[in-house]
Amino acid sequence: MAHFFLDETLTADLCPPGATVRIGGSEAKHAVTVSRIRPGEALFLGNGAGLMLHGTVVDASPTELSLQVTTRTVTPAPAPRIVLVQALAKGDRDELAVQAATELGVDGVIPWTAARSISRWEGAKIAKGRERWSSIVREASKQSIRPWLPTVADLVSTKQLITLAASARMLLLEPSAARRLTEFDAGDVWPGTAPGAPADTELDILLVVGPEGGIAPSELEALEAAGAQRVKLGDTVLRTSTAGPAALAILNAKLGRW
Repeated sequence: MAHFFLDETLTADLCPPGATVRIGGSEAKHAVTVSRIRPGEALFLGNGAGLMLHGTVVDASPTELSLQVTTRTVTPAPAPRIVLVQALAKGDRDELAVQAATELGVDGVIPWTAARSISRWEGAKIAKGRERWSSIVREASKQSIRPWLPTVADLVSTKQLITLAASARMLLLEPSAARRLTEFDAGDVWPGTAPGAPADTELDILLVVGPEGGIAPSELEALEAAGAQRVKLGDTVLRTSTAGPAALAILNAKLGRW
């Protein structure tokens, strides 16, 4: 498997082919002591913001890794962005959803305290939970060799989520919905523009996944009133850990990402 490491301080103008790039800190330590990278091996190095370098290791120590760049590519940010709004769930089901969605190409993740969320982030748990999700996103991005690192937003309440519906294309994954996600044409939910935005500005697509027990009826009604649309994936009910990744796969196909 190809090795891929991240250094968010890298910039394209300082990494032309032929240049020697050095990284340190935890990434260098992980590369040498865990992945056992040695001089002469090839690997990928990115900054999580579209820059991807491929080259050969010329020096490897626990404190610094040096790479001679062979090729450099810069991938534009995807548009429209697909963002997973994942309700907090018990056990590790929400974390499994975040990991799989990252591997499948999600562009952002928003943790949501839904009415039926059994798990709760309160007090110090808010920062700790977001840090945990950010770590999952980072590691899953490295595993899948992604040029763009998804963002992990602050925890939102249902009230805050309703506000977001006015500036995004929001899809509520709901088994009782009349319309399947596979029935949508590209023009049904994208591209689109927010009021007052430039004509070429595409709205984010927000996939909203409820917790165990689903999205509460009052939340569905409030989100729909704000412009969200209910969609279903099929005739069965998926776990909160699998619904988001399944919907993301459909959108990837419809948007031509796959």
